[in-house]
Amino acid sequence: MKARLWMAVIMIAALISAPLSFAADEKIGIFEAIHVSTVSFDETTAAVEAAFATSGLVLHATHDVRVPEDKHRARVYVLTSPAYADAAKDESARTISAQILRLAVYTSGDEQQTYINMANPVAHAMVFYANSTNYDVLLTAARGVSDEIRQLVAAVPGEAVAEQQEPVRKEKHYKKFKGDGPARMMAKFRTFEKSQLLITEDSVENFDTVVGNVKMALANSTVSGIDDSTGWEQVAAIKLRDDAVYIGVTNPYIEDKMVRINSRFRSEGKSDGSPYPGVDHVAALPTDILVIKEGGQTLVLHYGQMWRMQLYFWDSGYRAFTANVGVPSAIANSIEVTLEAQ
Repeated sequence: MKARLWMAVIMIAALISAPLSFAADEKIGIFEAIHVSTVSFDETTAAVEAAFATSGLVLHATHDVRVPEDKHRARVYVLTSPAYADAAKDESARTISAQILRLAVYTSGDEQQTYINMANPVAHAMVFYANSTNYDVLLTAARGVSDEIRQLVAAVPGEAVAEQQEPVRKEKHYKKFKGDGPARMMAKFRTFEKSQLLITEDSVENFDTVVGNVKMALANSTVSGIDDSTGWEQVAAIKLRDDAVYIGVTNPYIEDKMVRINSRFRSEGKSDGSPYPGVDHVAALPTDILVIKEGGQTLVLHYGQMWRMQLYFWDSGYRAFTANVGVPSAIANSIEVTLEAQ
């Protein structure tokens, strides 16, 4: 009840202070930098974790990302907001990815200064709620939970910022997101729903059994190193409602590839002491497996990784996608093989 009241206050403030839609030419980042810390990585993460005790946000998991050669440090927090979930309770179960909030603490620059960013809830709401009759209400709720995340990190020594981070797009692009530029054909011009690929299906009565089977398959998989996409670790399993469970997964391969590929063609902030500026994209983790009830069936879904990687890593550049065209399919195929083995 306390969390819902706090969220209601934030939503009212957001409604008063901002219009329901963004300016037509405004660019919104899929990530947003929210804090520059003046203390160490360990001190920053300790302060963030202590702040959850008085926050309306729910922390489900933390994960230390394996950055190539350990050149940077990075930790991802997987969160939800009960109030935001309540605002979206009547939306399609297929939209639950919008409800998974991710906060990242990472180091970058020659001095390995500590930064905090988030996977932007507003941009995600634009993607997943584009066809909702409650779009404006949900966008306002996403703004409110963004403010709540900012409040969470406000006690960390340093400076609050509000920087939209690449890749950035206009609202109308997010609402019809099918990929970017000439690489859209690589994503087969699919929206998020068309990009939700079926792995297995069962009767609706077996929903809980299917969720258990997915978790067991992940627990039984053998995770390989950075050169092999085989095997997956479960980072988080979140039952958002009776018809929808989110399971977030990762492995060394996807972490290594996403940081290396995004860093390759970037020059700003890149040096011998800070070789992987793509560490600022780790809030894209973990990748999604969805177990939902739909049409009298239980469906296990995941995203076409070309669609998903364009959403989060398009700023890597078209050359990066063409040079690594096999990476998305290697990731997707590996997830399918892991779950089909159960």
